Amino acid sequence: MESTSMGTAFDATNTSAKPPSSFAVLCIAVIGKNNNPLLVKSFSTRHQELKFHYCCHTACDIVEERVAPGSKNLDLYLGLLYCIEDLAVYGFMTNTKIKFIVVISMSDAAIKDIEMKNLFRRLHNQYIVLVNNPFYDVEAAPKITSKKFLAAVDSMVLG
Repeated sequence: MESTSMGTAFDATNTSAKPPSSFAVLCIAVIGKNNNPLLVKSFSTRHQELKFHYCCHTACDIVEERVAPGSKNLDLYLGLLYCIEDLAVYGFMTNTKIKFIVVISMSDAAIKDIEMKNLFRRLHNQYIVLVNNPFYDVEAAPKITSKKFLAAVDSMVLG
């Protein structure tokens, strides 16, 4: 448990509560610092997984543009990266250059940035728990296969 500036405590490993979101997540991706996909998890029955791989790799290019040397963006949350057909792609990048990409349907209600930030914060916290595991080798693992991490991602999206 950690203490926030307001004095309340939160548990970084607790993902049991479903966020009060007004949107449906179709895909969550974790992209490595060399733009290698560590995880591309689809929650859609309407779209093929290959489409989400395309969306994530396209998002990597946009993320690189936004965080290029000389850019004034210091926030980890990158917001809406782009829209394609009926999909909206949002991004977040850690200080260690790990990128989190979330793809949602644009047909959903208006999406509040605070809801997306909360989703990315929880996803980032779960990633921190994963890499802090002494038995997990970040450099040697080509993909994220941790059952605990995958269950946490499922819990965040499916409730």
